[in-house]
Amino acid sequence: MMATSHFERFLLDATVPDETHWPLGPDCLYGLYTSWCRLHNITPVEDITFRSAMRRCGVDLRNSHRRMTGQAATDYILASYPATA
Repeated sequence: MMATSHFERFLLDATVPDETHWPLGPDCLYGLYTSWCRLHNITPVEDITFRSAMRRCGVDLRNSHRRMTGQAATDYILASYPATA
């Protein structure tokens, strides 16, 4: 049995397959990944390394067919759209 990479764990924890909505683009997917890493005390890899890892996991970054979910999604959305006073 092969060990699950933290990239595969990220995909399982923070995304779900979805053919019907706008897919997560590469920048949003990376932002979600950095939020997920922060929540799990993992140092995120650089964007270019992340993109290579996603390709190895079978994710087409131009059309990921995935949407965000879970705690990392909430963290990412709140960090992306801070409250204005």
